[in-house]
Amino acid sequence: MHRTWCIAALSFIAIPICAKLTVTKLTCNYQAGMAVTKGGARLGWQMTSDRNNDRQTAYQILVKENVTNKKVFDSGRTKSDNSQLVDIPDLHYNKHGYKWQVRVWDADGKASEWSTVQYIRVVPEKIDAKWIGAITKKDANIPEGRYSNTVFKKEDFKKKWADVDTLSTKSIIMRKEFSTGKKSIADAVVYISGLGHYEMTINGKKVGDSEFAPLWSEYDKTVYYNVYDVTDYLNKGGNAINVLLGNGFFNVQRMNRYSKLQTSFGAPQLIMQMEINYSDGSRQTITSDTDWKYSLSPITFNSMYGGESYDATLEQAGCDMPGFNDRNWKSAVQVEGPKGTLCPQTAPPVKIMEYYGIKEWNKINADSLDAASKQTKRTVDPSVFVADMGQNLAGFPQITVTGKRGQKVTLLVAEKLTKQGVCDQRQTGRQHYYEYTLKGNGTETWHPRFSYYGFRYIQVEGAVLKGEGEPNPEGLPVIEDLKSCFIYNSAEEVSSFECSNPLFTQTHRLIERAERSNMQSVLTDCPHREKLGWLEQDHLCGPSLLYNYDMTTYVPKIIKDITDTQKADGMVPTTAPQYISFGNLFDDSPEWGSTLVILPFMYYDMYGDNTLIKENYQAMRGYVDYLTSRAEDGIVSHGLGDWYDYGPWRAGFSKNTPIPLVATAHYIFDLKLLTEAARMTGKDDDARKYGALTDEVIEKFNKHFYKADSCKYGTGSQTSNALPLYLNLTGSNKKTVLNSLIEDIKAHGNRLTTGDVGNRYLFRTLAENGYNELLYTMLNHYETPGYGFQLKHGATTLTEQWDPRQGSSWNHFMMGQIDEWLFKTLGGIDNKPSTHGMRHLLISPTLVGDLQYVKASTASLYGRISVDCNRTATTVEIPVGCDATVVLPNGDKHDVGSGTHTFKY
Repeated sequence: MHRTWCIAALSFIAIPICAKLTVTKLTCNYQAGMAVTKGGARLGWQMTSDRNNDRQTAYQILVKENVTNKKVFDSGRTKSDNSQLVDIPDLHYNKHGYKWQVRVWDADGKASEWSTVQYIRVVPEKIDAKWIGAITKKDANIPEGRYSNTVFKKEDFKKKWADVDTLSTKSIIMRKEFSTGKKSIADAVVYISGLGHYEMTINGKKVGDSEFAPLWSEYDKTVYYNVYDVTDYLNKGGNAINVLLGNGFFNVQRMNRYSKLQTSFGAPQLIMQMEINYSDGSRQTITSDTDWKYSLSPITFNSMYGGESYDATLEQAGCDMPGFNDRNWKSAVQVEGPKGTLCPQTAPPVKIMEYYGIKEWNKINADSLDAASKQTKRTVDPSVFVADMGQNLAGFPQITVTGKRGQKVTLLVAEKLTKQGVCDQRQTGRQHYYEYTLKGNGTETWHPRFSYYGFRYIQVEGAVLKGEGEPNPEGLPVIEDLKSCFIYNSAEEVSSFECSNPLFTQTHRLIERAERSNMQSVLTDCPHREKLGWLEQDHLCGPSLLYNYDMTTYVPKIIKDITDTQKADGMVPTTAPQYISFGNLFDDSPEWGSTLVILPFMYYDMYGDNTLIKENYQAMRGYVDYLTSRAEDGIVSHGLGDWYDYGPWRAGFSKNTPIPLVATAHYIFDLKLLTEAARMTGKDDDARKYGALTDEVIEKFNKHFYKADSCKYGTGSQTSNALPLYLNLTGSNKKTVLNSLIEDIKAHGNRLTTGDVGNRYLFRTLAENGYNELLYTMLNHYETPGYGFQLKHGATTLTEQWDPRQGSSWNHFMMGQIDEWLFKTLGGIDNKPSTHGMRHLLISPTLVGDLQYVKASTASLYGRISVDCNRTATTVEIPVGCDATVVLPNGDKHDVGSGTHTFKY
């Protein structure tokens, strides 16, 4: 008889005498570290235990005022197993902020030790300071409006920008000195926004470790500011604040290099308020005002699209320290300020997260220079060498260099190389480059501050590489070190995936690297030519993002961008923030706009938090009503459809599947979710209204697209059939339509024909109907279409097209929908049916094809969830606060609590 042994069931034998439940990670409104809030606070904590099946039976929360230790709130011993989304009374703005901690009682009623404390800052109702800069928008004569690159060459457009004062494009430094006297400082906090981006130092030390702060936003609606505890930055006596400002997406002016768009909300500008509390109870406030001074910075050019130039000979030594003589600096100008409302940034910042060194490098032959110059439309310097950094990424190069004052090093970056071996930016936006002019006093290290690009290769001109035996008769600067700085949003990575088939393990790596490259202030489409927040991938790859990263504060920011961008008639543009209006079908596509409706439900599934649904219900309804207004006899016919579907052509506009079918299917998807949202929010009339409309549109969809003679929808393409199957629109025809889908896959040699939109619905339809062996076969190869073909051609990030040789970009994540299958189906990590929040888990790993093992992990709000499954045993790790039903590959089921459980079979 075949038997299954649950080793965990015998674990009571080894229970420690002093079993211990420990509180670990504390969060307030999902933020770890110092939390920032306008007053409302939802607390959460994770726990570990040294025994299986332990659980929390009660908690006690204690909130105190920071510094004074005055008790503000004490929950007392509260019987509850809740350790997430725990509401406490609103906190009010005060001098010092707050700190909180918690202790819990375990399954035996034994109290844990008190946790460490977390600090909370409640922001003031208003930042009582002035926006300041070097020039007002009015005086700069900056045109209003948002412009496409399609109008760059038109004379009326050129005329609009011809008279713009060039001071509005310049990077500036703003500074302020102040004294704290001889008083003892209790604490100090600063609230700051520098647009487009800023870097702040206090007494010569950079505050925080962000790049490109604050996060991008729809500046006419929302402007983010950052909050820092700066107690340890201040001196007794004299102090100096320096703020370096750059353009970012706030101020995109073309300036003779590559630019996707040209739109300015104003020249670089700053608002700041610093509050210093002294031990004697007094307070000093420093605010941005016209008593500040400014000077042009050593950054002589900066553009989000065109790159950056830095002249170190223009540095003013000591300008970031107290006592600097700034008599030649100019007085700050009070400026109009952006139209948007100031809001504290709670989503994670972008940072330099990884560094890559040179993998190999090549000197370009002199006889190739003319051809290289012609190919790249720029003169390639004879000193040129190109470094392969081994990893395609989003970021910028960093050089450590020695040389003479005034010498210049030029750096170009690209994903691909020309035939001559130099950087090829032809399809990703040229010219984009960086320049560094040396100050000539020893070893100098520099990287750009206000521009980035997608690249693997770094082309260096005007310098030689140290230690490589290169002749240097001209005395060029010497590169001591060259690195790629990989920048991305610092949302924590919480996942891992590995299986016995290296193709699928490496596919996950491709997707993860591409997602990271495009996790910036927004989820961008690519890190070079556009950098825009195209929305469809946010929900089509949403499960992958939610499995891989802590998206608790990032997703709300995305939804805020969307609602800020939404038009008065309810339309949601394809990009958010919408820095550019394409003025055609690329502005409005249901598969893109539906992110507003779909993503909040994915968030709810992952975190058990329906706040985004409730708070954005009216916006969701507005979008559905907009789609209804565009429908004719229930059919929505506009949009991009199954963008980049696959066939014997260079991908682009959908060719396999009717656009109205894809658009209407998403309209139905939105209607279904909106009806559910109406029920959640107690809007019964809306629930009935949209429920009835859903039924009506489904009937018209089937009447319009279903072909009874062939048991197919639309053209019978894979997307045509997968979408209605996934959305349960097929009724009694499900089996025959499914058969039609399978027949089409086999007719194409077990290959897919879906695109950006259809991929997810194809993958999920196959998985949910038991066709995992087929799906494995469809992707387990090194041909196109498939992820293996990209790996075979050296890709290190997911490429835009299945055949990367045809695509413009080698760093898109829009085709990464298979990652959901890796975690949900192969790893088997999911919610139990009808539950949300990854607290009541269904763990059902699947070994298909020749897989010998699969290892997958992610994290819920409660902690790490992991699965290690092979042909003879499965081990699962369930966090305290969760339970799971484990379904083994042989079909046996086991209900378990927290802890590590191993099952042999």
